[in-house]
Amino acid sequence: MTAMLEIKGLKTEVVTAEGRVTLIDDINLDLAAGEVMGLVGESGSGKSVTGLSIMGLIDKPAQVTGGQILFKGRDLRTLSEREFRSIRGNRIAMIFQDPMSTLNPVLRIDTQMMEVVRAHETISKQAARERARDALGMVGIPSPEERLSAYPHQFSGGMRQRVAIAIALLMSPDLIIADEPTTALDVTIQAQILSIVQKLARERGTALIWVTHDLSVVAGLADRLSVMYAGRIAEQGKTADLLRRPMHPYTNGLMASLPAHNKRGFRLRQISGTTPSVANMPKGCAFHPRCSSATELCLSPPQLEPVEGRLLRCFHPVMEGAPA
Repeated sequence: MTAMLEIKGLKTEVVTAEGRVTLIDDINLDLAAGEVMGLVGESGSGKSVTGLSIMGLIDKPAQVTGGQILFKGRDLRTLSEREFRSIRGNRIAMIFQDPMSTLNPVLRIDTQMMEVVRAHETISKQAARERARDALGMVGIPSPEERLSAYPHQFSGGMRQRVAIAIALLMSPDLIIADEPTTALDVTIQAQILSIVQKLARERGTALIWVTHDLSVVAGLADRLSVMYAGRIAEQGKTADLLRRPMHPYTNGLMASLPAHNKRGFRLRQISGTTPSVANMPKGCAFHPRCSSATELCLSPPQLEPVEGRLLRCFHPVMEGAPA
């Protein structure tokens, strides 16, 4: 399957006169049309920075300092800002965690949606408005014609998130990056949003990167998972394989901390310690201070290498039959 998006050795750093601090490093992933990739990890693992780096939305003093971001064979890092603007919001779109960071509170919904369409296409206001109405209907907003005239504050949190998704879909992008868009929503609305996004991605052949800290969210959504820790990918593979048999101690710890029907009567485990600060990373494997399997070998940095049909960054993988 031909990759629509291919990321090779992506590195993003905060660059100041005092020195450099690495936010993400050695990020490698690929995505085909219609494929859903889950990007999973704790807060501070680098998930959102990865998404913003792909979109070219990293704010200074942070900047992408290494690697390639190949979108349909074209390296986005070589584009001028003007060239990137013609792709951002058009061929690549992003859905943010807080819809109010997408929506202007003082403008009507139709004004904001039409503005997106007309920024990328020469099209009449009427045609742009019709497309906006159709997009609202597509994400399940009732009476879309009437709701176009509403302001963001007149929508519930779930409906605002649907509007944000509709805006991302306006130009029928080839790639959507969804940065924890359901975190602030209740589980019923969360399930509806997940269903809508998955259905639209499949129908349109849109590639999707779903950023989340919650493995249960992407369990039924993603084709593959990339588990991030301390700015690097720790494990990557097919969703079913990783959930059935996690091999990285960090992934294994995440799975062990999830409540499940077959864990009734058992105490949920937690991963000891906290995610390290980017300004004070441990030597070698960043997870080794929290890992019960760590040895002196872990003071050297492990590489992301193929192991049993997946990619793994670990000297001491969890073997089959080991306790979760």
